[in-house]
Amino acid sequence: MNNDTIAAIATPTGLGGVGIIRVSGENAPLIAEKISGLCPAPRYAYYGTFSDKSENIVDSGLTLYFKKPFSFTGEDVVEFHAHGGPVVLDILLKEILQYDVRPARAGEFTERAFLNDKIDLAQAEAIADLITADSEQAARAAMRSMQGEFSALIHQLVEELISLRIYVESALDFPEEEIDFLADEAIAEQLDKVIEKLASVKQSATQGRLLKEGMTVVIAGKPNAGKSSLLNQLAGQESAIVTDVPGTTRDILREHIQIDGLPLHIVDTAGLRESEDVVEQEGVKRAKKMIEKADQLLFVVDINDDDRSELQRLPDNIGITTVYNKIDTQHHAAQLIENAEGDHQAEIYLSAKTGDGVDILKSHLKKCMGYQQNNEGQFIARRRHLDAINNAEQYLRYAHVNLHELKAGELLAEELRMAQEELSSITGEFSSDDLLGRIFSDFCIGK
Repeated sequence: MNNDTIAAIATPTGLGGVGIIRVSGENAPLIAEKISGLCPAPRYAYYGTFSDKSENIVDSGLTLYFKKPFSFTGEDVVEFHAHGGPVVLDILLKEILQYDVRPARAGEFTERAFLNDKIDLAQAEAIADLITADSEQAARAAMRSMQGEFSALIHQLVEELISLRIYVESALDFPEEEIDFLADEAIAEQLDKVIEKLASVKQSATQGRLLKEGMTVVIAGKPNAGKSSLLNQLAGQESAIVTDVPGTTRDILREHIQIDGLPLHIVDTAGLRESEDVVEQEGVKRAKKMIEKADQLLFVVDINDDDRSELQRLPDNIGITTVYNKIDTQHHAAQLIENAEGDHQAEIYLSAKTGDGVDILKSHLKKCMGYQQNNEGQFIARRRHLDAINNAEQYLRYAHVNLHELKAGELLAEELRMAQEELSSITGEFSSDDLLGRIFSDFCIGK
């Protein structure tokens, strides 16, 4: 790691009452003396003037000093709280950079906090997620991740895997002890518990990813079922053309909306049916591809149509909500029916024409995204976290087979090791420089 001193403006570009310049590194106390005339006592704010090399006053404000390791980065940190004009801050930063200080890269302050063991990688990412959160739910979830709730769950799983590995690998290394761990029920029970706990963390991580990235909701169904009308109702505007002619929608239509601050990516697709029209055939092909990528599928059915055969052809690995539309033609009450499979398998009766029942659908989608009034137990998660959890889950499935069916101790030990490495990559215990570069490059300058 570099020991050089870095500096950056830590507040957004533009006019403001206060602007902050952050300096981190071994030269930080010297910079405070050069700019403010002294380095304050740690954690005390000193009000005075900021001067350039010619002792001309540039501005006045507060100087704060955080002595290592009791700082955000784990290094000596100085902050200058000046007036928030961009010209003033630029002049002050230029003066600071004259004293063997270089401009900080995007995310470099947080990267140094990670490298100095002040935070782990999941907590570092949560800082960026908190800054960019576009809903109260996402902000609160990011704060919990930043405070280490997500990391604690991962660490607990890793510790349990380490315990399993110690027992299994000890038996492999010392065969003369004649420990038959393959027949040990305690090992099987411990492995099953880890798999069960990982499944629970995966469910929470999936909800956390949706809070961060938004949920992709695909609207599908037969022609004239009312898909485009439903898109327009959810979007609050006439985004899609609505006619009585079957096959009006032939391409993918997208709308980005928010429900109580929760981001949703709504996708309207071509009606699913056999057609001789080449353009419509391509539309149906694209619709099927989008269905496979959906976080939640709204399959729209005309309540007057007795043919429900398309429902039997839907994939079973995504959340599906069957939307029975056009209840206004039958005087049917708007309602939600949650099936035994869980919250993500439901039926909703509504009218996309009149809007009756659309609020019920919105509440259902909020629940699918993990919306909770009390926010307890939620944390923010990224796609790479979920990928690592999925990989670990797969390795543990292999481990289960090796233990119970193949009786292969060496393979069992290897699968446990791979699962541990996947989970450890979430917190950064196992991480490549390329991964760190990608993560921190997404941060804003000054953080």
